[in-house]
Order: sequence, then C-alpha cells, then structure tokens
Amino acid sequence: MRHLNPAVSTLFLILFPLLVFGQVITWQEIHPGIWKGTAGKPDAYDLLKAAETVPSPTLARLQKQDFPLDKAAIMVQFNHGKSYLRLPLQRNEQLYGFGLNFQTIHQRGRIMQLHADHYGKSDNGRTHAPVPFYVSSLGYGVFVNSAKYIDVYAGSGVRKDSKNPPEIMDRNTDKNWEAHPYSDAVEMLIPAEGVEIYVFAGPKPVNAIERFNLLSGGGCLPPRWGLGFTQRVHRLYTANQVKREAKAFEEKGYPLDFIGLEPGWQSKSYPCTFEWDRSRFPDPQGFVKEMDQMGVKINLWTNPYISPDASIYKAIIPYTGTHTVWNGLVPDLSMPQARKILFDQFEKEHVRIGVSGYKIDEVDGFDSYLWPDVATFPSGRSSEQIRQTYGLLVQKHSYEMFRRNNTRTYGLVRASNAGGAPFPYVIYNDNYSHEDFITALINSGYAGVLWTPEVRASKTAEEWLRRFQTVCFSPMAMINAWSSGMQPWTYPEVAPQIKALAELRMRMIPYWYSEFAKYHYNGTPPFRGMNLEDGFGTGIKQEKTTATLEENPYEEAVTREVKDQYMAGEYLLVAPLFTGQTTRKVILPKGKWYDFYTGKLVGDGEVVTISPGTDQIPVFVKDGGIIPMMPAMLHAPRGGRKTDIEIRHYGRKNGSYELYDDDGETFAYEKGAFSWRSIKVEQEPGGRLKGSISAPESGKPDTIGAVTWRFMTE
Repeated sequence: MRHLNPAVSTLFLILFPLLVFGQVITWQEIHPGIWKGTAGKPDAYDLLKAAETVPSPTLARLQKQDFPLDKAAIMVQFNHGKSYLRLPLQRNEQLYGFGLNFQTIHQRGRIMQLHADHYGKSDNGRTHAPVPFYVSSLGYGVFVNSAKYIDVYAGSGVRKDSKNPPEIMDRNTDKNWEAHPYSDAVEMLIPAEGVEIYVFAGPKPVNAIERFNLLSGGGCLPPRWGLGFTQRVHRLYTANQVKREAKAFEEKGYPLDFIGLEPGWQSKSYPCTFEWDRSRFPDPQGFVKEMDQMGVKINLWTNPYISPDASIYKAIIPYTGTHTVWNGLVPDLSMPQARKILFDQFEKEHVRIGVSGYKIDEVDGFDSYLWPDVATFPSGRSSEQIRQTYGLLVQKHSYEMFRRNNTRTYGLVRASNAGGAPFPYVIYNDNYSHEDFITALINSGYAGVLWTPEVRASKTAEEWLRRFQTVCFSPMAMINAWSSGMQPWTYPEVAPQIKALAELRMRMIPYWYSEFAKYHYNGTPPFRGMNLEDGFGTGIKQEKTTATLEENPYEEAVTREVKDQYMAGEYLLVAPLFTGQTTRKVILPKGKWYDFYTGKLVGDGEVVTISPGTDQIPVFVKDGGIIPMMPAMLHAPRGGRKTDIEIRHYGRKNGSYELYDDDGETFAYEKGAFSWRSIKVEQEPGGRLKGSISAPESGKPDTIGAVTWRFMTE
C-alpha cells in the first residue's frame, strides 16, 4: 500500500471536508469589516447589480475587524444546478432579518422561501422585501447576493455528520424531549450554479447592519418636507377638491406637507396611461404650481403596467414581457431602452412640472395577477429575477429622474430588496393589522428598508387616535384616505389630540432629519428593534437559569420576542398601545429612562407597567438623551429657511448629539454642502447642567436660528 507523505496528508485532510460538501469559497475583504465570498459561477444578474449600488465613502473610514465566523465551517455544494450553502450557528445566538416580516422577530428555527410577493398574513418568506440578509445576536451579518427565490432553513435542519449534534432523547421517558432538536447551521438553497455571499463584522449587531446598508450606498436622505405630514385623498378627487382639502387643513391649523393623488388623476389606470385626466385636472402644471404656493407638494399614485391607450404603448412593446398585468404591458426595466421610454414620459409629464414623487403600486406580487414564472422577458433574464428586482428597478430609475432635476423626493413603494436602502421610498401594503404594522416597523431595521404603519380608516375614535399615534413615530406620517375619504378631524372627540400629535411630529423634524442623516452617512436604521439597543438582551433562552420568572421578570422579558416596542433614533423608546388596551408592560434596557413628555424618571433596566391614558403614545428617553425640536409649523421649513431650535435634555448624565443641517431640498449635500452641529450638555461644579452647541461652519448651510435649552429633569 502506498502512503502519502505527511505534508500531502495534512493538505488532504484540510481540503477533504470542503470537497465532500462542495466547493472552496474564495474570500476577499472588500471594505473594512466586509468580506465577499465567491464559489462557482454566480448569476451575472443579482440584487446589487439591479440596484446599481455605489458603496458609501464612509466604509473606507471604518475600523478593521476580524472575520467573525469560522471560514472552514462555511460550505457550498453544487448539485442539480443549485447551490447549497451552509453557515455555522452557535447554541447561544438568535437570528434577525430575512426580509420584511410582519409577525416574527426571532428567525432562528424558521423555514421560508424568500420570494417577492404581497404579504399573505404568514411569515413564510413571501413578502414585499424578501431581503436575503440576516444578522446574529453575536454581532455579525450575512447577505446572499442572488436575485432568485432562496430557500432558507434558519437553524432547523440537523445533519447526520454534525460536529455539534443535539442530544438524543427518548420521548417515552424524557419530559424535555423536543420536536425541533438543536441545529448548528443556517442552510440555504440558491437555484444557481454559484453563490456570492457577504459577511459583515460588528462588533455589535447594529454595526453589521450599518455595514450592510453602507455597502448599498447608505440609507436614504429624504427632503425635510418628506418628514412632515401627508394625506392621500380619495381616488377620484378633482383638482378643485384637492385644493379644498389643502385649504381645510390650513384653516383648521393641521400640518400638511404633501398630498397624494390616487388613481383618478390618470386618464386611465389598471393599466395606466401615466397621463393626466383633463376632466379632473384641466391644467396640471397650473394645479401643481398653485399647490406648491400653498406649501403643499403633490405625489402621484401609479403602477408601471402600460395601457394600450398610453402614448408610449407602441414604442415600448419590444421591451416588454410575454405576459400582461391587468391587460397592461410589463416593461422589462432591467433594459435601458424600456427605462428610457417609461421614465422619460414620467419626467416630461410629472417631474418637470413640479410633481414631488410617487406611490408605486403593485410591483410586489400576488401570483394571481402579477406575471407568472413562465413569462419571458426580452433581456433574457428570468421571470423570477425580474420579480425579485422589480421593486428595486422602479425605485432606482424613478429616483434618478429627481436627481437629474436636482430636487429630492420621498414616496411609497410596494416592493424592495437588498440594495434598496439609498432609495427614498417607504414600503406599504393592504394588510391593516395595527400589531403587524409595528412588528414590520421593527423588522424593517434588520432588512435595510423603510416601512410605514399608515392610517386608513377606523371603527372608533380610540382606534383612530391609536393608529395616528404610531404613524407620528414612523418614517412617514400618513393618512391614506384613498377609499374612506377620512381626515384628521373626522372624529371630533379626539380632534384636539390628533392635532397635537401632528404638531409634535412637526416639532420633532430636527430630530427626525438628523436621524435620517445618520442613516444616510452611517447606515444606522432610524427605526429599529430593541435587540439592537445596548443593555437589552440577546433573545435566547439559556438552558438553566438562577432565578424563577417570578423572581426575575426581566429575564423572561428579554428572551421572548419583543414586537410591540422599538427604538426611534438614538434616544427614544416608543411603546404604542393598541385599541382596547389601557395598560401595558414596557421593557427598559439597562440604565435610567425618562418620560418624554415630563422628564420624570420611569425606571432603570427593568420591566415597568404603565397606564398612560389615550392622549399620548408612551415614549421614553435614555439618560443623557438630547432631542432638538422646532416650533410647530403647518409646513416643514423649505429652501434653507432659518428655524429656531429648542434643545431638550433628559436625566442627569452628560449628553451629546450631532444635529444635521443642509438646504433640505436639493442634492447639494452630495457636493459637501452640509454640516453637523455638535450639541453637548455637561454638569458644572455643583451639579447644574449647561448646554452648548458648536458654531456654524463657514461656507456651510446654516438654517438654525435662535437656540434655547430645556432641561426636562431639573
């Protein structure tokens, strides 16, 4: 028998596990703390190519980190034209992400297929943003860059050759027997002959998410007016009715920054012409200009499916798929020719007359009305790939119109995916569960997208108020009255509270705007789950505990899914109540937390029970928190207008905050026309607090007027 020499034998032993399972992965550190791994021949068309991502310059300034996983434990196998990917999973880690989920936060143990679709009231992977990215409680993230339907087994399968097998139990005699044994791996099935994966270091989970967002270019930076208040009017409103609606807001003193026009603005919809209905809007340009003079922008509903009556119909036929949607052509937006025809029409008819943005509908799914997977497209890309990227494509190329015209936009879309973080669109859908809305808001922070818990209609004044409270602490404060025709003052008994909430939303614009700037420049999600907050907990139950739940309720609180409270920006914890609730528990992370409205101490790293009444949504501020606010206005400040600032400080700790400033409307910030003003609050000898704000930079935007201080806990 011939023997291998020791060196060859060692090399064989090193390579053999990889060769048995599949292929060696080639790794490259492409930015500090971000590694790209490639095995086989990944598809030429993927999510990042569809989004045409340009990584943020911030990435180059990040600290280097060690690779957070055991590379040898990341394996790929090719079989039957598919890639089988396996990543290690430790016993004490929880997983978050895998897209925009509506009912679950903890993803470990779940099985799903990531598939762009309308949310069908089940977290099975079919969702508006099926982002193939997950983050671990141990502080790393993983992204699979594929525009295919991906099957995910997030710690659910057990291989017979596992190095960390679960304990074998006898169901007859062991009361701890489990139907779902411990699994030591995340496994994915990608229908391609190769795979491209990215691994993101932390050291904290939020840092991995920041790196993921920055790889796409950083989060979006909306115009200031986009963070004000918006009303979507009834679908068949005329120009005069829209004007009357805006006038009513002004006369009653309710803030309003943009109005959304629903399908009736078009001459035909389902499918669409993208052309104004001249019976309802006889002078579109004059209408848009008049509304702008009132301080109100116009946003247009549409979907991309082209009516035979559209003027671009014949020209775009060669660049459309084999199947229609509602008898409308489906443009292959992965092709430059299709994009040019469609968006040149949008630019000419809408953007150049001052339209501020879009609500782009029905690009998500429902197999019964979207194109089927048997459809073919002239680009040669599969129906599956077009389905997975269509939300990215409509966002990317509509956004580019506004860039060309040097005016920022903020709108709504029904679908997105990895790479979509830089696009100024907020996802929405037809589901109307208030509880699901909050869970989705939390999960949006893990997926690199934005989600809004919009208000449409309510059966009672209490429900109206509770829903309105949550939209005022979300990415877009919106009533969507396309069907109901409801207005903020529809329920007179709660109209004063609604008005106060809308005014609070406006007063907080300096805070919201700065938090979105951190999203853009640093990748930090402006709305995110409690598990990303320092001092909260991992979300994994330990096998043994030293205290009963009666002795330590906090232990139970941080190991269950927390789906009803979230962080809004750097300092705020929001804990909404739902219709019928009069009391609730709130889990406070370690450290002291204060009531947003009064400045009084609420608790210190504990579970508290509150009974806040109906007038206010419970909001808490961490010790040392700084919240910049402005006077309540009917419209967000436009065009570099100076605004006075009140700076609130909570607690007794020293605090700091970076206040962002630019013109609020154009893309001048991309050329350096922006500034950060450093706010500090420090204790002087004797314990008195004193605040300071850095001077404006010479030659930089300066829209901050007089500054006053309010120490809420004194």
